[in-house]
Amino acid sequence: MKIVKEAKTFNQVDTELLIVGVQKNCDHIKGWNNFVSFYGENVEEWIRSGDIGTERKKMTKIPYSGSNAKIKRVLFVGLGDTKTLTENELRETFGLVGKQLRALKANEFTIWLESFTASPIDEQTIAFLFAEGAGLGFYQVPHYKTTSNEVDVYMDAVHFVTDGDIDEIAASYEVGKIYADAVNEARSLVNLPPNLLTAKDLANYAEQLAKQYDFEIEILNKEDLEELGMGGILSVNKGSTEEPRLITIKYQATEKWEDVVGLVGKGVTYDTGGYSIKSKTGMVGMKGDMGGAAAVLGAMKIIGELRPNKNVVAVIGSTDNMISGDAFKPDDVITTYSGKTVEVLNTDAEGRLVLADAVTYAKQQGANYLIDIATLTGGVITALGYDKTGALTNNEAFFDSFIEASIETGEFVWGMPLTERDKKRIRKSDIADLNNSPGSDGHMIFAGGFVGEFVGDTPWIHLDIAGTSDTTSAYDLGPKGGTGVMVRTLATFIERLGEQLN
Repeated sequence: MKIVKEAKTFNQVDTELLIVGVQKNCDHIKGWNNFVSFYGENVEEWIRSGDIGTERKKMTKIPYSGSNAKIKRVLFVGLGDTKTLTENELRETFGLVGKQLRALKANEFTIWLESFTASPIDEQTIAFLFAEGAGLGFYQVPHYKTTSNEVDVYMDAVHFVTDGDIDEIAASYEVGKIYADAVNEARSLVNLPPNLLTAKDLANYAEQLAKQYDFEIEILNKEDLEELGMGGILSVNKGSTEEPRLITIKYQATEKWEDVVGLVGKGVTYDTGGYSIKSKTGMVGMKGDMGGAAAVLGAMKIIGELRPNKNVVAVIGSTDNMISGDAFKPDDVITTYSGKTVEVLNTDAEGRLVLADAVTYAKQQGANYLIDIATLTGGVITALGYDKTGALTNNEAFFDSFIEASIETGEFVWGMPLTERDKKRIRKSDIADLNNSPGSDGHMIFAGGFVGEFVGDTPWIHLDIAGTSDTTSAYDLGPKGGTGVMVRTLATFIERLGEQLN
């Protein structure tokens, strides 16, 4: 996409679509009189009559018939009362603009930035939020229909009408675009059918990512995992004909490999539930059980683009969970990479077994802080619904700083308690150190708490995205399907940590 670094006046605009923000009182918009003089006084009458809606997220398309510039049409975007307008609401509004751009097949467009500013949201912030929000809203799920005649549409170029610093504005837009592109790649991974995304395929994608951004990468295959004794991943993989992979990516920002944040993703490319088999309806959609891995890879893409001053190691355990004569089963006892033994009570509680080995390996690779992310339990949906990511932590200061990043990105995270009584139930077994399924009550807490048994004193956050990784209906920032949730928050968190070191 070409970001045109040339601030234009209305009379200089040559565009398919001019995007203008309108609010409850447009006289408050800097340069509004200039726009009225350019467009014509009838625009104010149309706003008063409601033909151009100023309600928040209201979109009004009107062809431009004037002779002052080469403009095909104007898209008026309602902002409502800008005194209460938040960055998150503006991002969502721009998501709807992105949907309009796709519907109009507008490859090129112009934004009047000042029409969207609202204290303290300045032109640079508008540029970032527009690039991010519109990029997310523009996304379309890849499909495999052979009868489709739909022409591919791309956002080829963006122009700006502004009085602001065009170089800073263009830079902010570029960062927003980087964020949106990374989320959309994560979404596409989640949306891939399981026959097209195996553990090997996921590792190949990670290798390409590492090559693109000059990351250090290590891919462990089944033989490697057997030599290391990674019984968690290997037990889940036993029923499959597809080999597992453990993917490790390192981004070294400082001279010494220290103060390292570990991002650990669950990469279960399909989950039947194993012998604790899911229902026929519960199995549909399990192609997305690698949403945690997608989030980590998406965050690493942003890190590769922006190069924050923070060391990061990403570890992804990947396999599918299938059924065969060789598959693991309830009553098995397995030995994890850490040496701890686990009594298997439920083969559909497989993600925590994969994560147990992955977090242990991340610590060995130098992680001083850990964040694991996984589509782990239906319990988090029961507790929090489909729009909230559930979290556990052993370090409130670490968690508080992460929450600041989630607030900045508008991705809601809610902390859940992990008590000593919960830990005792996870450790309750007559024959092993732990059991993998203490009960259906408090399911999200037991699942995350199980992973916590392998982190020791390392500051740790567990994120359960089972409810937020996928959506069954379109929303402001995207279509139904994979959401790419937590890509932006993980990357923002790493960026903010890096800024503390500068």
